[in-house]
Amino acid sequence: MARVIKPHGLMGEVVVELLSNRPERLSPGVSLESEKGPIVIQRSRPFQGRYLATFEGVVTREGAETLRGVVLLAPPLDEPDTLWVHELIGAKVVDQRKNDLGQVVAVEENPASDLLVLDSGVLIPLRFVTNVVAGESIDVTIPEGLTELD
Repeated sequence: MARVIKPHGLMGEVVVELLSNRPERLSPGVSLESEKGPIVIQRSRPFQGRYLATFEGVVTREGAETLRGVVLLAPPLDEPDTLWVHELIGAKVVDQRKNDLGQVVAVEENPASDLLVLDSGVLIPLRFVTNVVAGESIDVTIPEGLTELD
């Protein structure tokens, strides 16, 4: 997923925030879905922690301005053994002792390990995940005391 931040320059170029760790999502020729219909990447390059991109058919600053704030969605990638956030949300988390720890409501970025945020308020580092059945259940092996909220 990516989001158009603002126009840049006069020729339809925009600043895009890539909300993925997959820069190939902004490669030339890639078609992304948006509320305005399909948008095809003409070219892109890294720029100050974001990307500068041009889209097919957008050649003026005014055209680029109409895309401000638009969310760009890419089709899912088929990669076995990869955890995708949308497959984790709503799943029930169960520890090695078969305790139901709650349901995943979000995944938060964290430098050491991204965190499963459970409806019970518990945070579980992804490094403790041992098995995932997409959208249904997540098995974790966690250290004693990790789920205590005191």
